[in-house]
Amino acid sequence: MSIDQLATNDIALLALAFLIVAVLYSLVGHGGGSGYLAVMALYGILPADLRPIALALNVLVSSIGLVRFAKVRAFEIKIFWPFVVTSIPCAFIGGYIELDPTIYKIALGVILLFSAYRLFMHLPTQGEKTNSLPLFAALVCGSVIGLLSGVIGVGGGIFLSPILLLMGWATARQTAGISAGFILVNSLAGLAGIFAASIQDGTTLPFSNVSIIIFAAAVVMGGLVGSSIGSKKLGHISLRRVLAVVLVLAAVKMFFPSTSQSAPESANETSDS
Repeated sequence: MSIDQLATNDIALLALAFLIVAVLYSLVGHGGGSGYLAVMALYGILPADLRPIALALNVLVSSIGLVRFAKVRAFEIKIFWPFVVTSIPCAFIGGYIELDPTIYKIALGVILLFSAYRLFMHLPTQGEKTNSLPLFAALVCGSVIGLLSGVIGVGGGIFLSPILLLMGWATARQTAGISAGFILVNSLAGLAGIFAASIQDGTTLPFSNVSIIIFAAAVVMGGLVGSSIGSKKLGHISLRRVLAVVLVLAAVKMFFPSTSQSAPESANETSDS
């Protein structure tokens, strides 16, 4: 279904789910993009609405996270900028690209599974000592993550965080702050690409629906709570693993859509043509 077809109780349930996702993701400086996509996928929202909504909510939560983590000096600009120099234009290109719905669902399912693995995985949390950041590696990583982020509709923090920690390029606290900023700029760039494509194609984005305001309010509250806790103490692993289960369920739905879900989509595609 499209976002315009949601009933009042559906909007309330989605808003509650988005609030929970925002709290859990913002604990570690993330915007919650893959979580929002997972929740909407479980609800059967059409792929055309998934990316712009997830990226818009990402912008709100990651903005809050960036401010919170910057206040406690967890944002390191010299590690941040080499990644975003290439990720921003690539995220714009990715947002401009619209995959076939079937291909998009498969790609989204893979991303959700990776995100679930990332939430389950225990990464090293070394102290203040870090390794030097190779400029070329950062530029390449930024471009790949940016393109993928724009195409799928995530901010890219779920990919950047493990790279920073596993390579020892940033501490756990710095990683949270850098990820928040990275997600913010990539989400904005991806949204810009989606807007540019919609202008060229003459399509309408789902931001005129009043439910978007409710969703935005929910994630702002969640982001304020989660980032406030996370900037002082990083999120508890058990909470993240509960969220990982939701991501796995959503991924399964992407790979094996139900007949009842496919039928409305086919009907919508027929009526649009």
